[in-house]
Amino acid sequence: MTDNRPPYPPFTAETALQKVLAAEAAWNTRDPQRVALAYTPDSVWRNRDQFVTGRADIVAFLTAKWERELDYVLRKSLWSYSDNRIAVRFQYEWHDTAGRWWRSYGNELWEFDEHGLMRRREASINDVAIAESDRRIHGPRTEHENEVDIPLE
Repeated sequence: MTDNRPPYPPFTAETALQKVLAAEAAWNTRDPQRVALAYTPDSVWRNRDQFVTGRADIVAFLTAKWERELDYVLRKSLWSYSDNRIAVRFQYEWHDTAGRWWRSYGNELWEFDEHGLMRRREASINDVAIAESDRRIHGPRTEHENEVDIPLE
């Protein structure tokens, strides 16, 4: 049985934005099993300096990530799209076990199969230390938040 994850390529502005917001919502659950289901069983990732292949590796990667990056909360915005590809910029905030807060900025390139599953993800990410009082993201996006773009500093 093939997994399906609509919307499917080819993307329009509306369906690409739906994909971005669905990914944001899933990652904000911090549930590695749930997040991994949006990727092909043989999905290939480059995340910073790490290379991950397949759902089992994705689950292991995300489990370790969210054990380090506590109270993680994410915002994504659509940068560009084409037939079966989407480019995203994002930022997320988290704190480490010592209580230091961080904002991580990045860009992702996504490629999807015909079933709407992501088969390739490339992420470049930089971390900036912030004071807790400088936090901008305090929880998952609410249904009433209609601003999709996120400010960069």
